[in-house]
Amino acid sequence: MSIAKLVAAHLRDIPDFPQPGVVFKDITPLLADGEAFGQTIEYLGDFVERVGAELVVGIEARGFILAAPAALQAGLGFIPLRKPGKLPGVTLRESYALEYGEAALEMHEDAIRSGTRVVVMDDVLATGGTAAAAADLLERAGAEVVGLSFLIELASLRGRVKLPGRSLDCLLTVP
Repeated sequence: MSIAKLVAAHLRDIPDFPQPGVVFKDITPLLADGEAFGQTIEYLGDFVERVGAELVVGIEARGFILAAPAALQAGLGFIPLRKPGKLPGVTLRESYALEYGEAALEMHEDAIRSGTRVVVMDDVLATGGTAAAAADLLERAGAEVVGLSFLIELASLRGRVKLPGRSLDCLLTVP
């Protein structure tokens, strides 16, 4: 079975979450299956290595679940992008619009050396706003974003449009 089919077989749709009209892609069944989760992390770690990243960056919260083990798989460090107010010390912030509201991401000001090659990882590419904000924040901090990796791409929401010219890897694309 291909890795995309394996992931698809372990997803659960939750209608009307977090608000009416939104279909949430629940990855917890995938996480609960050690073999399927392990194969997923191997795939993500291989992408990180192929693009020559030096660090893996995960977007709170489900991006952490994927990015940290993928970083370990590739023998690299991990940097979290957090919701506002979750990090101690001096932070950089990037605000952005969500499909159902507004949000912001923060990172420690000194988390990344200028010129460091990074991959940004999250569970879902939807409208692209979160991913674009993450890439903008990292580049403002001096990083070179060499790739963005997602477990699932919701193609109908056209998130790729907000990420022109960027190297994207989406393990599974759904309509």
